[in-house]
Amino acid sequence: MLLPEPHALAVILLTVVTLFLFTRDRIPLETTGLAVLVFLIVGFYLFPYGDIRLSDFFSSFGHEALITICALLIVSKGLETTGALQPLASIMSSSWQSKPTLALLITLALGAVASAFLNNTPIVVMLLPILVAVCLRTGTAPSSVLMPMGMATLIGGMATTIGTSTNLLIAGVVADQGLPQFGMFDFLLPVIIAGIPGLLFLWLVAPKLLPDRKPPMSDTSPRVFKALLYVPEGSFAEGKTLTEVRAKTENRIKIERIQRGENLFLARLPSVKLQAGDRLYVRDTAERLKEFEKLLGAALYNVSDTETETPISDDVPLATEGQQLAEVVITRGSPLHHRTLGTSQFGVRYNLTPLALHRIRPGKDVVGDLDSTRLRAGDVLLVQGSSAAIVELRAGGTMLVLDGTTDLPHTDRANVALGIMLAVVGLAATGLLPISVAAIAGVAAMLSSGCLRWRDAGEAINIPVVMIIVASLALGHALLATGAAGYIAQLFVLATKGLPVAVILSGLMLLMAVMTNVVSNNAAAVIGTPISISIAQQIGAPIEPFILAVIFGANMSFATPIGYQTNLLIMSAGGYKFTDFLRVGIPLTLIMWAIFSAIMPILYDL
Repeated sequence: MLLPEPHALAVILLTVVTLFLFTRDRIPLETTGLAVLVFLIVGFYLFPYGDIRLSDFFSSFGHEALITICALLIVSKGLETTGALQPLASIMSSSWQSKPTLALLITLALGAVASAFLNNTPIVVMLLPILVAVCLRTGTAPSSVLMPMGMATLIGGMATTIGTSTNLLIAGVVADQGLPQFGMFDFLLPVIIAGIPGLLFLWLVAPKLLPDRKPPMSDTSPRVFKALLYVPEGSFAEGKTLTEVRAKTENRIKIERIQRGENLFLARLPSVKLQAGDRLYVRDTAERLKEFEKLLGAALYNVSDTETETPISDDVPLATEGQQLAEVVITRGSPLHHRTLGTSQFGVRYNLTPLALHRIRPGKDVVGDLDSTRLRAGDVLLVQGSSAAIVELRAGGTMLVLDGTTDLPHTDRANVALGIMLAVVGLAATGLLPISVAAIAGVAAMLSSGCLRWRDAGEAINIPVVMIIVASLALGHALLATGAAGYIAQLFVLATKGLPVAVILSGLMLLMAVMTNVVSNNAAAVIGTPISISIAQQIGAPIEPFILAVIFGANMSFATPIGYQTNLLIMSAGGYKFTDFLRVGIPLTLIMWAIFSAIMPILYDL
């Protein structure tokens, strides 16, 4: 077998490097996508090949599949912002109180069905706070619930062409090749046949395989207290400057304001001298406040928002004054992603106190200077503040907040948003409008009806996802145009020579399932689609089942937390370890792969 010509060899090498870079957490996905695009554009500009034009790569930004995906993300954002899915969450929440086992089945089923028509990310974002809160109240381990829920949404996403961005991308690539387009429900039957056993596994077996991990919100008591230190006569603090007082506490004390007399508040200048009777308003942990009380010889008092002062004693502990903890899970596209708390002015903007940071990747949690720590997707920020501040943060819809309550935002436009989404799905399902046209019309309807603001629409578009799709489409075009896809297909056919078509199909699906748990599922799908078409053509088999093998395999992102973006959110919220995904994900992948491998040859007469 001869080596491919240089351009094809270069594209194959770039594909391998791209897949490797997608596995590197330290390199942002959008950076890898941009680098791939630059290499392709510069490479084919300097070394032209055949009919390939530079505009072919730029056209990926205007690809119909990409536009459709972005439009559906925006429409889904409208459901999230208006609280249109609150009734669904309410049903799940109420059922958990009485019959938790049945409630888990209902949660899995509803999550899967909803994910067949909506991007599963907003569904998971909606359900995580609800399920965490219910588990805390009922004493159920969240680790036995959250991962099955997340994987159920992945199964449901396989069922329709709009279920995941992966499905839409593959449908777009297929249309580009001049092959018959997929209808919305063309591969619903095999997904139902394989999905039902998968959901039963997640309901009955998966919770038993998962260890009882400590949930992030298991400790909901406040850790920082608002209090005041009263400066009595003869204390260390009397007559000392603010600089000297801070030095006595090794500069750890945080003084918010200084009151002298009834109505006089002093500027917190380093040279200010404290007098007997001064009140120092402070905020810190109970241990530190008591330590400062001893060091400064001051008297520690509770203080409420009405300025009522109560001395602290064994019988009167520090009061929380409505303060509560919340976990903020950093998501891709949120205001904190790839930023620091200092640059985003988190504390000032949201009136919340950051306490600690749990890193999603192995390593020590951060509890010191949080302001200069760059946050990554999946990190969990522990914050404390008033109930109103936490409710406002959660209602903003830009961050995933786990606060131990089951309340969801709900507006008077919720029904309008739900109606728009149903219209988009209905028009596309009946074939009255192409899904791309229906989705764009849905965006216009969301904006014109006030369900979304332009700012919300901009936040819904995920830049990393866009760059991955653009780079993958450009790379897929290069693979086809240079003959690299055909060469890779020849290698696969040679490796499986003499095997039945059904076994080759099964092997391709398993290969895609392995790849999607290591690299981006969109990249695996777009790169794998032209290769699957070449394999089918070379062995003289029907093309459609081989394309479906790529769709099903690329959607089996069960086995690793990096396999799909919602897996990282679930890992953070449930306190899971990497190995927990292997415990459940590998058996689930094998179950669905085996069933798909058995029914596909029957359905397509292979």
